[in-house]
Amino acid sequence: MAQGKLYLVATPVGNLEDITLRALRTLKEVDLIAAEDTRHTRHLLSHYGISTPLTSYHQYNERQKGRSLIQRILSGSDVALVSDAGTPGISDPAYLLVRQAIEAGIQVVPIPGPTAFISALCASGLPTDRFLFEGFLPHRAGKRRRRLEALKEETATLIFYESPFRIYDLLKEIAEILGERPVVVAREMTKRFEEILRGTAGGLRQDLEGKKLKGEITVLVAGHEKERGSSARADPAG
Repeated sequence: MAQGKLYLVATPVGNLEDITLRALRTLKEVDLIAAEDTRHTRHLLSHYGISTPLTSYHQYNERQKGRSLIQRILSGSDVALVSDAGTPGISDPAYLLVRQAIEAGIQVVPIPGPTAFISALCASGLPTDRFLFEGFLPHRAGKRRRRLEALKEETATLIFYESPFRIYDLLKEIAEILGERPVVVAREMTKRFEEILRGTAGGLRQDLEGKKLKGEITVLVAGHEKERGSSARADPAG
């Protein structure tokens, strides 16, 4: 029997309509779906009438579970990997399984789709010709501040993910370390209460003060102005 394939399937970050026809077909046709949170993914599958079996694959079991998934694929099963939302591998488990698959000679097939930070970047109004995606900064304040210090001279648009519990601290540190440069806070992307706030780190921190925030937040910061020059101008061909 020929070995199967590993499919990396992007799923909606909020609005369930943001899924491709190819993704839906793949989720229907594979033998197994490995999901970061099976309860969350089951809601998506139920919405589209998909009954493919589910198994869990997340950061706490990825080494052990990865080996069993690889064996299953080598035995002829097609497996789709999905995260809670967005594209597997972008601040979500996938890297280790992809490496294991490559080392085993398994074909890895990406099924592209939504990613929260790309949606936020496109609507931010900040330069899009060069950007640096940092994902989540370290939780510890000292390490987080040192990372921001290292980014002070970066001219590309900076992109971070942050939780509602640390967003105020992050905006405070951005103001103190990077200065009062243009900042965008995007939350609830593609959902009913989607909100994209533009201003400076200090100003946005005041705007968000006292609000009950939920879900993952995308923070975008204009790059260092020195030598940025025309990068802020839109490319008519792009």
